[in-house]
Amino acid sequence: MRNVTRLFATAMLIGWLFGDVTAIAALTEGASEVQVSAGFFHAQGSDTGNLNADLSYGYYFTPGWQLGIRQALNYNFVDDHRDFWVATTAPFVNYNFHVTDIIVPYLGAFIGLVWNDRDVTGTIGPQGGIKFFVHDRTFLNLGYRYEFFFDRIKAISDNASHGNHVFNLGIGFTWGGASSSQAKP
Repeated sequence: MRNVTRLFATAMLIGWLFGDVTAIAALTEGASEVQVSAGFFHAQGSDTGNLNADLSYGYYFTPGWQLGIRQALNYNFVDDHRDFWVATTAPFVNYNFHVTDIIVPYLGAFIGLVWNDRDVTGTIGPQGGIKFFVHDRTFLNLGYRYEFFFDRIKAISDNASHGNHVFNLGIGFTWGGASSSQAKP
């Protein structure tokens, strides 16, 4: 919980630093979005560590509905053993709730593939988060997704309680789309 508090405080500090600029969430029909996020984990006294990075692209069909794809890489460092990596390629759909001009929470879902040089399996799950706009087209993202894995459609319900909780902090940019003066009523 302390780490989540630190992430939120960092997001608020960055928002304060850009405080001279008025931020208005620019989520419009036809807009595109790219987002980059990363994280690192190493437990005290542990022989393993983890580096993860996400890159995603999304397209807004309406100011709320977004369809996109995410490419994620998870690299595990293991002392005195072979390191290993896992990549995830997953299309997603999100609904963005325009709460204020700065705060935009979202909920969605994804389905895709998890793969490396030895294996391929499916992944599916819910996701959500909050975008904090620090400029009209720039935001900080606090996101969460639950990934569970399957090798057959029938196995999805069996594996629902054996998945990964993924939290991320990232930065995103939007561009294009209808300007607010061109938007349909």
